[in-house]
Amino acid sequence: MAKGGRRYPLVIYKHMLNRWYPAILAIGVFLLLVAYGIYSWGFEPWRWLTIASIGGLNVFLGLLLLILRNSAYIQPFSDHLRLATPFLRLNISYKRLRRTSSANMGSLFPPKSVSKWQAEIIEPIAKMTVIVLELNAFPMPQSSLRLFLSPLFFKDKTPHFVILVNDWMRFSSELESMRGGTAEVTPQKKRDTSILSRLPSKNK
Repeated sequence: MAKGGRRYPLVIYKHMLNRWYPAILAIGVFLLLVAYGIYSWGFEPWRWLTIASIGGLNVFLGLLLLILRNSAYIQPFSDHLRLATPFLRLNISYKRLRRTSSANMGSLFPPKSVSKWQAEIIEPIAKMTVIVLELNAFPMPQSSLRLFLSPLFFKDKTPHFVILVNDWMRFSSELESMRGGTAEVTPQKKRDTSILSRLPSKNK
């Protein structure tokens, strides 16, 4: 089994869901209060039941988004990268990875090149550093990937992923360590050294 490294939460998903879940949750609570008011006034049951159902659904969706906001992550393994979101779990073989580079989020997605709602999302994180994973080819059709991943994972149509994590330097270091095999070799060297140190010396 491939050895797994640290999980790095994807900032894009957490940032987007932090914007959405409070509003959805608030609307749900408001509708439940309205439904209770209609019930108290003695209106027909179908009226308050309809509003209560919609309010309950909103509360459920709001709580679900609250739970899912930390479920999207990227994790280096000894032979691949795992990209996981609430609706997609993708393993990217290192054989597909051509090179990695760092860039500024705002420079990859200038306000004039994206839609208004995307620009609003990017503005608070524009100064953060991203890691761009340039690939030989996508592990699945790009059209399918765009159904499950935010447009902010793609700066253009070339095969790549834009990865935004809080500790990009640590992620980059661990990724290169896993790719180079040093994450497994180093512990083995330590074990060999400790065993040899216990053997009796011929000079004694």
